Parts: sequence; structure tokens; C-alpha cells
Amino acid sequence: MAQYLLSVHSVEGETAPAMSDEEMQQSWKRIQVLNEELRAAGAWVFGGALHEADTATVVRMSEGEVLTTDGPFAESKEHLGGFYIIETDDLDAALVWASKTTEAVGKPIEVRPFRASEA
Repeated sequence: MAQYLLSVHSVEGETAPAMSDEEMQQSWKRIQVLNEELRAAGAWVFGGALHEADTATVVRMSEGEVLTTDGPFAESKEHLGGFYIIETDDLDAALVWASKTTEAVGKPIEVRPFRASEA
């Protein structure tokens, strides 16, 4: 089994139509159904939603000193909004989960395999 990162991307300044409370509840319900389906299939490893990119702090080494600055790290309009780590037989299976994820969350999904552990 291989592990894959399904990263959920958001675009800064891209505004979706405002949702009613009922639409918001339906959106969360779709995500919960996806999460339960992932767990039932044994594909779920971990997942989570992130706060907006402007809440990030970047930590780096600079001239032998640890330096912290306000984030985000990448100066971009596109940011990581959340992610899933899944375990599947192959890329084709990961892409099936990615298609279900983009349908549930309404955001683009990037699929990347983890490198195999040497241990």
C-alpha cells in the first residue's frame, strides 16, 4: 500500500457565492460522508483543514540564527487550505479518492505520493 497526500487548495480573493445555513450544513455533510467513506474503506490516515494562509508563521535559519517571520512562506494567491493523507493500492485508487474529495469540498485537489520509507 502506498500513501498519498491529497492537498486541498484555495485561491486568495476567489469568492464563492455566499451559502445559506442550509447550504453550509449540506457542504459539511458531504465532507463528513467522504471522511466516513475513507475510514470504512481503510484508506484514511489523517486529514485536517487549515486556517487562512495569513495566520502562518515561517521559521528558518539565517546566518546561524533561528528567524521567525509572518507567513505565508510562498508569496502566492494559491494556498494550501487542508489535506488528507490516504493509503491506497496505487495512484489510480488515489485519483478516485481525489475526485470524490473535489466533489465534496468544491476545491482543486493535488495528489502526490509519499516517498517510500527506507526503514
